Amino acid sequence: MPYSVLVVDDEELTLRTISRGLRAEGYEVFTAGSGEDALRIFEEQSPELILLDIVLPGIDGVQVLRGMKAANPAAIVLMMSAYHMVDRAVEAMKAGAYDYLVKPFHLADLMTTLQRAGEMLALRVRVRGDVERAKGQYDFGRVVTKNPAMRSMLEMAKKAAESDHTTILILGESGTGKGVLARAIHYASPRANMSLLELNCAALPENLLESELFGFEPGAFTDARRRKEGLLERAHGGTLFLDEIGNMAAAVQAKLLRVLEEGTFMRLGGTRTITVNVRLIAATNTELKEAVTKGEFREDLYYRLNVVPLLIPPLRERKEDILPLALEMVEHFNKELHKSFTGFTPAAAELLQNYPWQGNIRELKNVIERTMILAPDGDIDATFLPEEIREYHPPDPADTIASAYDDPANGDGYPSLREYEDDYIQRVLVVTGNNKTHAARVLGIHPTSLLRRLKKIAFE
Repeated sequence: MPYSVLVVDDEELTLRTISRGLRAEGYEVFTAGSGEDALRIFEEQSPELILLDIVLPGIDGVQVLRGMKAANPAAIVLMMSAYHMVDRAVEAMKAGAYDYLVKPFHLADLMTTLQRAGEMLALRVRVRGDVERAKGQYDFGRVVTKNPAMRSMLEMAKKAAESDHTTILILGESGTGKGVLARAIHYASPRANMSLLELNCAALPENLLESELFGFEPGAFTDARRRKEGLLERAHGGTLFLDEIGNMAAAVQAKLLRVLEEGTFMRLGGTRTITVNVRLIAATNTELKEAVTKGEFREDLYYRLNVVPLLIPPLRERKEDILPLALEMVEHFNKELHKSFTGFTPAAAELLQNYPWQGNIRELKNVIERTMILAPDGDIDATFLPEEIREYHPPDPADTIASAYDDPANGDGYPSLREYEDDYIQRVLVVTGNNKTHAARVLGIHPTSLLRRLKKIAFE
């Protein structure tokens, strides 16, 4: 469907030619001969697409672009430039332009570009329609936790969200909620009104993953009959969430590194460099540093991704969160299943609290849903919980310690309290991303005391 277009160019002949062609295709057209006029018409008429020349009298096209994006970050602006001005066009892409056309261009090329921009506009309209609902669903305030390490991590995530270009790496076991955290970051960021696209890198073989990310040109491979935009293009201006990035093949890693370093890539089979402005959030349940050591993951890409690492503790280390999470899930499934459960009996609550939850929050959610389908309304009794939960017996801590330290490799005696404390301090530092201020808060000690203790550990 045709949209309203603002055409900005100081050449009268160019304005007339483009306007005539656009109106013939059903577009509503506004024109401006200067940057100042363009900004005034943009504010008064709110055109849906903008076709903007880089060279203008007074303020130039890149300055106009920045003004438009400041007023409306969702504005879709296509730049026009002469061949010798391609560097300025790339600068405009980095400032948020959707695409650029090199003069002189055929009207058919313009129509094709506008059609693709219109498809992106339609997507963004749908995204904006869902933003308020998504903000409510993925708001940081809705995260259920009493765990100090989890709270510290969430504070870091909120700060990282405010910096909308910063790359974020979410670490955690499967089922801990890495995708939920990625969505919360997006909807708390300045990009909240733009696209959030997601891709599970473990779900696709290398060739399909590459084409999904970067797109392809006709003839790039046997079944490539027409051009396809990749997720990076479609996420321009927004956020791309790459889950299980540790499974990404080496060839794709190299291309992704270029995107992070330069903001550019080429489609499969393409010859034209495409510039994008995308915020990347990656997640993995594997130890990427170990994968780097083994040569399974690029070291340079690892450091590009690891700008802000966020570690989600497993549920078994957040025992204080198990029952609050379970009760929230009961409330959720009461609505979805049209039930009226009130909570858990003491015996059921104890079983849930003591179970190790290897599948983390995902496993807990599945257990609650299954139990609510089978049990009668009221408090959920232990007899309706799955057999593996009813029959689970936590290991005796004394037996665990004895088995660990009776091993000749561990020495003859038990570890000292000091050794336990040092080990715990190191674990808290890992969870808080080595942020010593946050770690001191979690440990309940003054930051100076923590630094003093770390110096002692280093010299022991």
